[in-house]
Amino acid sequence: MTPTLSTIHVYPVKSCAPLALDEAVVEGRGLAGDRRWMLVDADDAFVTGRKFPRLTLVVAHPQVDALRLDAPGMPTLRVEVPDAGSARVDSEVWGAAVRPRVAADSAHAWFSDFLGHPVRLVYMDDGCARFVRAKYEGRYGRDGDQVSFADAFPLMLISQASLDALNARLEVAVPMLRFRPNIVIAGTTEHAEDDWKRIRIGAIEFEVAKACTRCVFTTVDFERGQFDPTGEPLRTLIGYRRAPDGVRFGQNLIARGRGIVRLGDPVEILEDA
Repeated sequence: MTPTLSTIHVYPVKSCAPLALDEAVVEGRGLAGDRRWMLVDADDAFVTGRKFPRLTLVVAHPQVDALRLDAPGMPTLRVEVPDAGSARVDSEVWGAAVRPRVAADSAHAWFSDFLGHPVRLVYMDDGCARFVRAKYEGRYGRDGDQVSFADAFPLMLISQASLDALNARLEVAVPMLRFRPNIVIAGTTEHAEDDWKRIRIGAIEFEVAKACTRCVFTTVDFERGQFDPTGEPLRTLIGYRRAPDGVRFGQNLIARGRGIVRLGDPVEILEDA
């Protein structure tokens, strides 16, 4: 059976709700519209669902030069993409410095009201560069490889078989989106992606850069915006997917081409690890 691309998701605001797509544009920083916005706190430190799980209830819809925000109990808000005259803020994502542009005050107030904590919304424009190698000291990728506000790499992939194998071990199955992948591949054996080094999806090649190590964010029930009191699925993963660098589940990708990927695209393994 030929592996195929079975789902595509983007997360317009870091830690907020996923959007399912039938196709996506592959750019240097990842899929178009994926994690180009994030929140910072009063100290300009980046904010995620690890601290505020309610963020997963916020649905952000990219529009032309704007973002539409919806959340339970909140009015719909349209936020314009900051223009070239907007201020920048000095922040970082896991140690990698970034200088995003600051969104309108209305966005800050909206998110602060929803979270009950003062935050600001910021945007990654073309002038806000974040390099993969800055975090990993040249161990992964190539000079010039960039990434969005995602934790470490431009894209993340998981095979459906890997989730199925995990759910077979759990008392209560978890959905794939607990792991926030961009791309899910059907038609493989469990954890087949661990052995890939280079793949092609449709017409676009990707480097399989590094296994994705998992954290407490996997225990957030994104449909309720709360931590799962059982500590699953991380508790079970620790039992059989633990490695020296952490609990591994899924693989991080760097695109080596540009174009469009679509649901149903064949996946070709070009080089094994």
